[in-house]
Amino acid sequence: MCLAVPGKIKSIEKDAAVVDFGGVKRKISLGVLSGVKEGDYVLVHAGFAIGKVNKQEAVNIKKAFKELRNCTGS
Repeated sequence: MCLAVPGKIKSIEKDAAVVDFGGVKRKISLGVLSGVKEGDYVLVHAGFAIGKVNKQEAVNIKKAFKELRNCTGS
């Protein structure tokens, strides 16, 4: 199963970005996604931004992950 996690772009340098995943910041590649800017929300899989989402979509995805985590007892 593949999973993409939403995060907010904090900064961009060439084809890389620092993305905030709810307080955890990671450097990711923008090599397969163009047209994003600081403040945008992106879906990240395996260190690559693979899609752009709006803020509400990002919030909904995070909420769904939290509900799944609560269902599994983790």
